[in-house]
Amino acid sequence: MSWISSIWSNSSRSSAPICNMTMDYQVTSKWDESLWRKVEPVYREAFPEHRGKSNGVLRRMFQRKLSELHTWTEAGDVIAMALTSTDRPSNVLVLDYIAVRANQRGRGIGRHCVEAISEWAATSESCRAVIIETEADDTEENAERIKFWQKVGFQLTGYVHPYIWVSETYYAMYLPLDPSFKPDDDGKSLFKYITKYHEKAYRGGDIE
Repeated sequence: MSWISSIWSNSSRSSAPICNMTMDYQVTSKWDESLWRKVEPVYREAFPEHRGKSNGVLRRMFQRKLSELHTWTEAGDVIAMALTSTDRPSNVLVLDYIAVRANQRGRGIGRHCVEAISEWAATSESCRAVIIETEADDTEENAERIKFWQKVGFQLTGYVHPYIWVSETYYAMYLPLDPSFKPDDDGKSLFKYITKYHEKAYRGGDIE
């Protein structure tokens, strides 16, 4: 993971060679409407309105400094994106969404994006771990998602978390950036970071 060498701030870029191409990687914590118009087709392709957050919710999240937008572009076109939230009091990063444009999949871009986010989290934000949630229902699609996350270094926990506002249940998975990071239970404690983020995103609270 040597392709990120710059000092990251509110908006930063790095060029990364992969799959015989060069992608421009940008991280920003400021809402940019013109940038979002380029990102939104990739986001909505993977997360339609009923699965993703509305533009209004996303805009408020950035106005309240809750989130970071990661983008990967090739020749000016966005081919991958991610939304994260840094929990600074705990030094963990919640990875909320990550998407690769459908016609670009199968080229190793997803793995590259996870590695870039992980290095950014470790070097810029001093994070100890990256945390995600993934659907726990026993389906082939969910099993494939879990398999991907395990391939890129995430560890699956056993606790199954229910939400009152959706019917699906979820596992927490984590990628330790600090070797000493490990939940001291079956993963239930990881949901305190995830639910804290969701509550602030939807209820309008500022980051602490």
